[in-house]
Amino acid sequence: MTRAGTYPAPAKLNLMLRVIGRRADGYHLLQSVFRFIDYGDTLTVRVRDDGVIARERELPGVAAEADLTVRAARLLQAVTGSRLGCDLGLEKRLPMGAGLGGGSSDAATVLLALNDLWGTGLPRGALQALGLQLGADVPVFLYGRTAWAEGVGEVLTPLDLPPAWYVVLTPPVSVPTREIFADSELTRDSIPLKIRGFSAGGAENSQNTLMPVVCRRYPVVAEWLALLEACVTPGTARMTGSGSAIFAAFDAEIEARQVLAALGLQGFVAKGLDRHPLYGLVADLD
Repeated sequence: MTRAGTYPAPAKLNLMLRVIGRRADGYHLLQSVFRFIDYGDTLTVRVRDDGVIARERELPGVAAEADLTVRAARLLQAVTGSRLGCDLGLEKRLPMGAGLGGGSSDAATVLLALNDLWGTGLPRGALQALGLQLGADVPVFLYGRTAWAEGVGEVLTPLDLPPAWYVVLTPPVSVPTREIFADSELTRDSIPLKIRGFSAGGAENSQNTLMPVVCRRYPVVAEWLALLEACVTPGTARMTGSGSAIFAAFDAEIEARQVLAALGLQGFVAKGLDRHPLYGLVADLD
């Protein structure tokens, strides 16, 4: 039996994000396109025989009870009845409050890793249902493919996209998601798109309707967006999630690296992924 492993938790980009309505329970209805990139956090997971779930080190500002990696492990343990535990080591590279899905990706990676290490054998669909209990972005990391998303982000359809490299800028500000969705000026009635509408391209089909609210509340995001926008085709630089990270796509790695170097701003270059690095770790059985 495998007792330990080191696992990637990649970031995601929202290539499009539209708020198209609101449910009676207050949750917002969305349309989005999720794409993984080859940059993110790393988790080390070690099996324990005593059933204890513990972090190897503290995550500044995040108590164990609120840590999505701990909550994910405890949820899988409770649902499956596993008597095993684990030590969780997290190498954090993705900033919090950046819209890159760091916490959600970490939680999904824990579910994928422990489902394998503990031998609980849940199929992908069951893991996605567990992930939704942890957060709306967790299911897509368990789905494991570039996806068109609807509902609150959990209704997923596979999407094929051309290869791309991305410059991702990470302004020095953490944006609380709830604050943005609660803003009275947020557009909540965007006209829904069809998948073919997004695929047809055009800046109007790649909007992030949260971006104007974030730019108004956090001027540094607007400033960095304008700087990136000056380096690309107008309308093609945008924000991911509820911010604060912003990005633009390029055909070649060298071009992306030249732009990042010229800007001299905090960020990184990453390649778009068609599938999550751990996609093959779980069976597609429902």
